[in-house]
Amino acid sequence: MSSILTNTSAMVALQTMKGISANLNKTQADISTGKSVATAKDNAAVWAISKVMESDVEGFKGISDSLSVGSATLTVARNASETVTKLLTEMKGKIVAAQADNVDRSKIQTDITALTKQIESTVGAAQFGGLNLVNGTQTTVNVLSSLDRSQTGVTSSNITVDAHNLSTNAGAALTAGGGTLSAANVVTGTPVTLDGFAFQGTGGALAANDSTADPATLTALVAGDKISLKIGTVEGSYVVQKGDTADALVAGLKSSLTSNGLSDSDFTLTLNAGQLEVANNTNQSAAISASATRGTGGLAGLNTIDVVNQPADALNAIEGMLQTSINAAASFGSSQKRIDIQSEFVGNLTDSLKTGIGVMVDTDMEEASARLQALQVQQQLATQALSIANQQPQGLLSLFR
Repeated sequence: MSSILTNTSAMVALQTMKGISANLNKTQADISTGKSVATAKDNAAVWAISKVMESDVEGFKGISDSLSVGSATLTVARNASETVTKLLTEMKGKIVAAQADNVDRSKIQTDITALTKQIESTVGAAQFGGLNLVNGTQTTVNVLSSLDRSQTGVTSSNITVDAHNLSTNAGAALTAGGGTLSAANVVTGTPVTLDGFAFQGTGGALAANDSTADPATLTALVAGDKISLKIGTVEGSYVVQKGDTADALVAGLKSSLTSNGLSDSDFTLTLNAGQLEVANNTNQSAAISASATRGTGGLAGLNTIDVVNQPADALNAIEGMLQTSINAAASFGSSQKRIDIQSEFVGNLTDSLKTGIGVMVDTDMEEASARLQALQVQQQLATQALSIANQQPQGLLSLFR
């Protein structure tokens, strides 16, 4: 029905044009941003899922960096182990030659000493970012390898790498001094100092709800030293690492003790001015003892090899040390291969996640381009329809002129 006062055709044409304009604006935005779901307003559910996946992608980028650093660290350790193996093989050849009676063993001994120094130099320099896996300062190292998402949350996974001690440090037992902690908390016994460790009365019992009056004084620690502390029936230990602080040593001992079954609330450890103090927080007395061992390297026997006076013993010794370095190189090689495989998987997984996110939120450019052309044609037609509709009332009014 046509009306002089109400132009229904124009209203319909105008509403159609508004709808076409809105769709046109959305399509142009999709093309310009490249995303069909750019904000939560576009599609809240898809947007939320995509953002979670995007956060995982960023996490995997960090994991990829961690794996790269881990692989580089293992490359250094493996190369060092392979170099040590090569040097030991050369040394073995000289020791075999020294088994003959018609050779100058003193000159061979000079060559062996030089090779030993080179091995020590190689082991000492085999660090990446301050982390050395062959000098005895580490036991294991965790490399961040994965980000695992489940319905209960997100957890991280690690690849544990075993370190190998290829140093020439000779170990020595550092025995604790004896003593008794009486009910009155009085120390009996004389402190004993061995190789820089002064243990005072640590062989006695720890009274209930009391702290020791016989602290163990720990000084002159070197990397690779192993400290053991036994409270009751639970024993913990810690291997000193280069650059350790007093807090790191205490934290290492506490972690070992609690991992082995001792409740963290049952005892307190402090290390002040070189004195290790243990407090018993329970209502029962407990035996307490401490001991330490100087770090022992897998190649400690190199410095005692003597082809001049003991050529046969030298041959037996070098064979064992050669096997030690071979095992270390093989272990590092296996760990590095696993890390490299994981790195490749994480890279592929990251690409797959990016593809999945793209499927959800990215604009299909071919479809969007075709839709843009169609909407532009519709806009032109709608404009013409609106123009025609606006002319109809004029035609009616002309009848009354």
